[in-house]
Amino acid sequence: MAEVKVFTSEDMKPENLSKNHLALVDFWATWCGPCRMIAPIVEELAAETEGVTFAKVNVDENPDVAMGLGIQAIPTLFLFRDGKAVDKAVGVQSKQALKAMIDRNR
Repeated sequence: MAEVKVFTSEDMKPENLSKNHLALVDFWATWCGPCRMIAPIVEELAAETEGVTFAKVNVDENPDVAMGLGIQAIPTLFLFRDGKAVDKAVGVQSKQALKAMIDRNR
């Protein structure tokens, strides 16, 4: 069973992120209600999905990453392939919507 990793600014550098062929990264904050709603959905997907790294980045602790990606609302989920952002979703998403995002970018 895969778990959702906690990424920092260092993990989000392209040279480090490219080590993960496909990665879904959830940008969140502790005070964000919708972020708490989507967290269990991301955890379920991590447990069920092979070949994808699942991670979360706290935007309050890593504001440089959020600024660098132009994140203006949370939760925002980015899908990275080989270190490059290939898709993104803003706001609470269904499990099916996130699965579809992953599937269309494999």
